[in-house]
Amino acid sequence: MIGFAFLAYQANEEKNQAETFIFVGLALLFQPFFKIALGRELWNVVDVIVGIGLILSLFIKPKQHS
Repeated sequence: MIGFAFLAYQANEEKNQAETFIFVGLALLFQPFFKIALGRELWNVVDVIVGIGLILSLFIKPKQHS
């Protein structure tokens, strides 16, 4: 959760609203305070999709605004 909150903060500082929204949503989804019951299979799918998205975000360079 802290990692996603930090990424949301960075995206907000860079004025990237789409990434801010995504990372805030992920921080809320993976927060440790309230259990979100999605079932084992759905959680596995969510984990894989989020993992692939995070790996891809390492290789995709943000567009520079002039």
